[in-house]
Amino acid sequence: MLLGIAPGEVPVYSSDYETADPRDLPDRSAFRSYLDGVYMGYKWQCVEFARRWMYLNTGCVFDDVAMAHEIFRLRSVREVRTNRKLPLYAFPNGSRRPPEPGCLLIWSPDGEFEHTGHVAVVTEVGLEFVRFAEQNVGHRVWPEGRSFARELHAKVTDDGEFWVECSFKDATILGWVIQTDVSTHAEPMALVDPELFAIEAREVEKKRRSRRSWLNVANADEAAYVEVVGGHRLATRDEDQRRYFVISESAHDELVRATGELHGLFMHATEHVLRDEALLARFNLPRALWPKIHESWNNRLNQMITGRFDFALSPRGLKVYEYNADSAACHMECGKIQGRWAEHHGCDVGRDPGESLHDELVAAWRASDVDSPLHIMQDRDPEETYHALFMKEALEEAGIECKILKGVDGLSWGPEGDVLDPDGEPIRWVWKTWAWETALDQIRAECGDDPEKLRTYEPGQRHAGAPRLVDVLLRKSVMVYEPLWTLIPSNKAILPVLFQLFPECPYLLRTSFELTGSLREQGWVAKPIVGRCGSNIEIHDREAGLIEQTSGAFERQAQIFQELHRLPIAAGYNVQISTFTAAGTWAATCLRADRSLILSQTSDNMPLRVVPDHELRERRRIP
Repeated sequence: MLLGIAPGEVPVYSSDYETADPRDLPDRSAFRSYLDGVYMGYKWQCVEFARRWMYLNTGCVFDDVAMAHEIFRLRSVREVRTNRKLPLYAFPNGSRRPPEPGCLLIWSPDGEFEHTGHVAVVTEVGLEFVRFAEQNVGHRVWPEGRSFARELHAKVTDDGEFWVECSFKDATILGWVIQTDVSTHAEPMALVDPELFAIEAREVEKKRRSRRSWLNVANADEAAYVEVVGGHRLATRDEDQRRYFVISESAHDELVRATGELHGLFMHATEHVLRDEALLARFNLPRALWPKIHESWNNRLNQMITGRFDFALSPRGLKVYEYNADSAACHMECGKIQGRWAEHHGCDVGRDPGESLHDELVAAWRASDVDSPLHIMQDRDPEETYHALFMKEALEEAGIECKILKGVDGLSWGPEGDVLDPDGEPIRWVWKTWAWETALDQIRAECGDDPEKLRTYEPGQRHAGAPRLVDVLLRKSVMVYEPLWTLIPSNKAILPVLFQLFPECPYLLRTSFELTGSLREQGWVAKPIVGRCGSNIEIHDREAGLIEQTSGAFERQAQIFQELHRLPIAAGYNVQISTFTAAGTWAATCLRADRSLILSQTSDNMPLRVVPDHELRERRRIP
């Protein structure tokens, strides 16, 4: 529904999705707004309008953001025609430079705009008011002849400060951003001391009498964990049982920001790939599945429960290696074991950045569409048993009835063509520990990698034999978490696409489908586009050549080439920070460590704590 027309003849629409005509918006893909092939945002959110207004009136767009409040941190816009970067400055509420028509008014992520913040386009400014156009705040049609949505009270102090009052008393206006060459009175860039990004290794004091048992084996998941790792421990080595690592609050804040921003960028890149068949072909996915992947993306875009980003965090900055958006591991180590470790050892330094994971997963499941019993499907790897049990706890707390199936033995066909579990119950909803690639490997094996058989393969079709994994996961009547579209962001072929789309993003490493001269000059890492647990990776140093490589089952996969950015070293370990998402936002943080340059399935999870900046400054004498 059209609400009004903003200056520049830009239409403003209602985001009341319940009243949307399904003929206009038949699927999720239809909700994505494009102009001249340039992505504007999600119909009809506030960010979409702000970007569309800017594009139509100035020819510029700002970078994609996960949440509206992040626009306040941007420092440039892009002129689409020339691809030229133009400066963007942020002015806090109360600045001596007032807002002006065409600038963007930004709200913080609290109160009325909790988590997301808000953005509007300023249309008129007076000494006692600011008028602006916006989407996604109310669904009222503007009075005839009016070119703005709302007006807020403003006041100019004797010192020349311009203040804008928010009509929502629980919300806060951060300020405004203006494309200008003049930075006077602008918010200074918040530069964090690089030393606060260093990871520090510590040890808890040894207790005179320390109980060997500290996990509650009466709990099924903790008992399974103890059995798999061979005791009450996180680290493998006996000498590491008291070792833990710390990072600063500033470093962790950056991890949280990066997680939200990168999730949004990976989603944008996924959409980009699905709109380009030549790019999609580089992901080595059977063409017979392409329609199902498109269908999954269109209908289940917002149904991802959880994933894991892997980062290198050091004084050189924060860089992402990949996004495990499908079948991520280490949830229990992060969300329960490192907390239990701290309780047992009396480690009260800082805080546990994994303590929120369980609650965030519960919230994600409560917001899901699951409306009948769910089957947790795992293979017979013992590690996946405690992983499945940890997730089962979250599901049940969310009010979802579930049961665990180990392997596919005992599955059968129902009279209506359903797949039945060993108890004869139809399988309708699934959360799996298997990667989607495992199901694809079954398809490839069945078709003997014959291109014609792969092209005509009918996924989920009933056959004479007992149901296999692929028959469950690709069955039309079965809804699987994580959705099939997560094959795209989990595939490392997404990394060159991301770098091409967002070359200025500070979190991305230079990555290419080909080994370029610039990569050779600085050192590179070769990775299979599909691989797990650090398999089939090569690390090439600029001067020393090949310095480390791993074997595995993915040597036949195509490769991508990523600039070499080594993990930081602490206590003799290469340490990697990982963050978990739940429903697309940050949920928890953990750490993995290894003597090897390449982390693998055998790499240790070790306890991680987040400490105040001042505590690290005092220890390290940072000025």
